[in-house]
Amino acid sequence: MTSRSVINGTYATIGVDKGEIYREALTFIVKLTLVADPILAVTVRKIISFFNQAGGTGKTTLAQNLGYQLAQRQHRVLLVDIDPQASLTAFMGLEPFELKQTIADSLLKDAPLPIHHNLHGVDLVPSNILLSAAEVQLHSVIAREWRLKQALSPVQGSYDFLLIDCPPTLGIFSILSLVASTHVLIPIQTHFKAFLGVELLLDSIRQVKERINPALAIAGVVPMMHESRTSQGKVILDGINEQLGVIATIFPAIPRAISFADASMARQPLAIYDPKHPSVQLLSSIAKNLESI
Repeated sequence: MTSRSVINGTYATIGVDKGEIYREALTFIVKLTLVADPILAVTVRKIISFFNQAGGTGKTTLAQNLGYQLAQRQHRVLLVDIDPQASLTAFMGLEPFELKQTIADSLLKDAPLPIHHNLHGVDLVPSNILLSAAEVQLHSVIAREWRLKQALSPVQGSYDFLLIDCPPTLGIFSILSLVASTHVLIPIQTHFKAFLGVELLLDSIRQVKERINPALAIAGVVPMMHESRTSQGKVILDGINEQLGVIATIFPAIPRAISFADASMARQPLAIYDPKHPSVQLLSSIAKNLESI
């Protein structure tokens, strides 16, 4: 007697519908999957990491201003500061050193995200320098690459866009961000030195995509601090379009402008600080494009 006939005979003897058994087993597996990975239980939101391992690319400024522009387009936006420098936290009007809870508590202690609501129309999960200590502690945490994804999953259903400001490194916080994200947006300064690091940056994204997060996609490249009147600016912008345009959307270049620094010092998005500034329309057009990624 085969194993199949034994099983069939057993079901027949006890009067159990095999189809019902299969349906119940399938339901159990689905429930188990959702418990193991709660992100699957909710509608997938756009979670975008602003990532470049080079410093001074305008990454934080871009995250702040695109978050504001998306909110102006009636989207629910959560900004997540996962950089120990806490520039985004400061730009949004908080004092990093005065914070009692930050993203570090959620990564290390499984605490709920400390969300500050309605800062210029967006919400913010802040950071401060204590996150640097958390980087060391995370090295001994099991499945540390998934910690940010797990921390975001209970709240992401409340937002249309979650924008993560990564640190300017290839360290653990950048990896956590890429693992948690659906997309990565690459700000790149139109200078030769910044352009040299693009290959390493793309390789980091490739490794995360191949080994951990196969759904990760490049949302686009934003040339930042562009100086159109310099030969270097023109050459590097042409290089960005030629070499990166085949793998990603190249958004309009954001020109270098002191107004960005002034707006940051005033702890406001550029559109509030200087509504008539030409870059406001460029940022608005990028935000519009992000709606369709």
